[in-house]
Amino acid sequence: MSDTQDFSWFEAAWEQREEQVYRSLFGDLGPGIYPLDPSLFRDAEVDPRWLTHGVFESPPNAQRDSWLYVTSGLSNAWHAEQPEPDGWSGMGRELLLETREQSPWALYLLRHFCAYQLLLSAGHFGERPLLDEWDRMRLGNPIDGAGSLVESVLFIAAPGFPGTQQLLSGRFDFLQLVGLTAAEHTWAQAEGYPELLQRLAQAGASPVIDPRRASLL
Repeated sequence: MSDTQDFSWFEAAWEQREEQVYRSLFGDLGPGIYPLDPSLFRDAEVDPRWLTHGVFESPPNAQRDSWLYVTSGLSNAWHAEQPEPDGWSGMGRELLLETREQSPWALYLLRHFCAYQLLLSAGHFGERPLLDEWDRMRLGNPIDGAGSLVESVLFIAAPGFPGTQQLLSGRFDFLQLVGLTAAEHTWAQAEGYPELLQRLAQAGASPVIDPRRASLL
């Protein structure tokens, strides 16, 4: 940002995302944003701007019966010198997940992946690309930190919030996390993740994550 005018459009785009786009799509955004903290970045050098990112916890409403967790900040156009509405804003993605009930593990998990996406963008993991549609990742432990069989996540285009969102600073999409069991993950490696996603959706196991559910495979 080189001058006050540049910072003005940047702030306006940020406010547009949270106060217009998010409230229109999600309704009540809860008590406020839960910001990232340095511990999420482990031993990496932390850019102070990263700590302005965070996650909103949106309660159920008349349009949905799920708790919804959504990042804010990954679509910030930090490096743009002027608005570029026809291009991608920042990383061009915000992350979200839905749960059956209010879930501290969901808040932590999405903050973790927000931090991970920032580290990817900074080249902390070499040439590894940013998280995108159809990426998947093993968590190394139950998703709820207890006895859940769901131990992996799959990233998909958010089915409940399709289409590209427009800001003054450019465009962005929502990338949603879906939970997988070890057996489901293994099956999809052979049969395909789109096929697995279809099965999960038909069984009501996607896109909302229920850590108590049984494996479908």
